[in-house]
Amino acid sequence: MNSVETIIKEAQGAPAIAPQITQPKINLNPAENRILSLFKDASILDWEDWRWQMRNRIRTKEMLEKIIKLTPEEEDGVDRCKDKLTMSIPPYFASLIDPEDPKCPVRLQCVPQVGELTKSPHEMEDPCGEDKHSPVHGLVHRYPDRVLFLVSEMCAMYCRYCTRSRMVGDSSRTIKSSTYEAAYEYIRSNKKIRDVLISGGDPLMLADNVLEDIIKNIRAIPHVEFLRIGTRVPVTLPQRVTPELVSMLKRYGPIWMSIHFSHPKEITKRTKIACDLLADSGIPMGSQTVLLKGINDRPHIMRRLVHDLLKIRVRPYYIYQCDPIVGSKHFRTSVSAGINIIEKLRGHTSGYAVPTFVIDGPGGGGKVPVGPNYVISNDKGKYVLRNYAGKKYVYYDPEK
Repeated sequence: MNSVETIIKEAQGAPAIAPQITQPKINLNPAENRILSLFKDASILDWEDWRWQMRNRIRTKEMLEKIIKLTPEEEDGVDRCKDKLTMSIPPYFASLIDPEDPKCPVRLQCVPQVGELTKSPHEMEDPCGEDKHSPVHGLVHRYPDRVLFLVSEMCAMYCRYCTRSRMVGDSSRTIKSSTYEAAYEYIRSNKKIRDVLISGGDPLMLADNVLEDIIKNIRAIPHVEFLRIGTRVPVTLPQRVTPELVSMLKRYGPIWMSIHFSHPKEITKRTKIACDLLADSGIPMGSQTVLLKGINDRPHIMRRLVHDLLKIRVRPYYIYQCDPIVGSKHFRTSVSAGINIIEKLRGHTSGYAVPTFVIDGPGGGGKVPVGPNYVISNDKGKYVLRNYAGKKYVYYDPEK
């Protein structure tokens, strides 16, 4: 019985047949088989087990050297990365790396480079000012009606430009169930809070029952209307998106999911399966993309990314100017690069494919939208506008 028929039957009072969420059969591609062969006695069943992927993340130079030929900058970066942010690459995500190309957009995101250890002017440990807006451990309250709830310090893969590199993987900042209650109590006591974003680290690194307990506690707060999960797991470890996980999430809907995509190369058949499971379970998805030099800062790359996202039912939501974290100079573009991308998207493709370009105000100013200026002049309500093609049009405010 399809979903429309189910809705009709429920409306008529007839018992509906609960849909069964199943995982499609998986066949590995040559790149995945090459990585899998590096693990003795491992099978395709292991490869599809997200816990196996986590246990076998690439964390040493010796293992990484079996996958790619390291450049001197990468060798130095891997040797010294623990001084800032440890290396962690799931075998699946490693299979997306071009072993012959040091400029591979996936490789640049996950393999440390020595430039990460150089502090440039205006760079900060906490560029978004989250720590100073944290009333209780793990909770950030910057905007009046919404909070960011950091429920884990662990990610499947540590992005080298991570805004929260000060905390992810840091055992001294461990966030656990015993510390959650203070966050719940803060949210309960502040009735202006209507929106909770569960993030981390990555909340999908938690076991299903732990994540369910968090969601259940938040859902029990009457004034919380909107619940979101921020994650990169459908990209870096899509095996984690299991039928059991999405069935659990569906019980507490509506839940929205913000997923961090960076490059079209990340949108694979396996990622599509994960996003299909989420979309088919009624979970709306949006993409948040960090603008990165040499990775996605060319308009044709970003256009391909937003088009491919729509094909897997993920709405392009934000493009972020890369935050000025310590050691990020080699990742950061000029602001004009982001404005140019929006200029090349707006009017040149579907409106649904055009995200908002934002800069997080350094020090805790929150998201500031930035884009091309389409208002040429305004004289007492007479607006001279330009469209995407550069043609001028006049619009008049209604007379008072």
